[in-house]
Amino acid sequence: MVDLVYPPRCPSCGVAVAEQGGLCVDCWSELEVPGEPACSCCQRPMSRVAKAKSEICYVCNAKPPRHSGVIAATLYGDVSRKLILTFKHGGKIALAPLLGQILAARLPVIEEGVQAPLLVPVPLHRWRLWQRGFNQAALIAKELANAEKGELLVDALVRKKQTPSLGGLGREEREAALAGAISVRKGRKELISGRDVILVDDVLTSGATSDACVAALLDNGAASVRIACFARVVDGQGLAASDLGGKFRSKSETPEAETAPGAT
Repeated sequence: MVDLVYPPRCPSCGVAVAEQGGLCVDCWSELEVPGEPACSCCQRPMSRVAKAKSEICYVCNAKPPRHSGVIAATLYGDVSRKLILTFKHGGKIALAPLLGQILAARLPVIEEGVQAPLLVPVPLHRWRLWQRGFNQAALIAKELANAEKGELLVDALVRKKQTPSLGGLGREEREAALAGAISVRKGRKELISGRDVILVDDVLTSGATSDACVAALLDNGAASVRIACFARVVDGQGLAASDLGGKFRSKSETPEAETAPGAT
């Protein structure tokens, strides 16, 4: 009955599809999935020339991250951008299962007898949450929990101060805006202590928000923190600084990060 009233449409381009919540063949084929060669530390895509020179990308060499790896379902492109904006700013929360399933397919299977990691979403400030009505990272994290990729701890982190929109800011400006903004919620330190954590977000751009979350989790006893996101923005396909003619983008490591709406 629902399909009769609301015929299934691709959430990216709008063409008819076989069932609700699915992408059309063309949009599926346009999704860019991260692969090799990539940085052994953060899985940032690299050129074969850069990979031959170093296993670590120029970003991780310049500033070694505290996280234990990045797992991205897609690279930020036309299709993933449309899905994120429709989901996040268009209020189409029915897209959460699709985004969550695509990301879940990239996460490893939890072996028998191994304690499941905690799934912790990047938090929103309460005013932003009330304004939007939902935390998009929490909805994706819930889908990962449904896919048995970990144990959901939705309120582990709290954003104590409201930060400006980060979409048009460079990395240094993002870090300054986030200083002291994110912490572990009171009463959740005991649950986090000694546990492996997967930090869940919708989009990873400069990494300033995720870095603040990773620092808060590790400083409060987490054994390790990996970052899982639906889409990540990359600059120059992860080329080393020398491959970019020595021009390192100090303001923002990703050109799209300066213009991508809602990027974190």
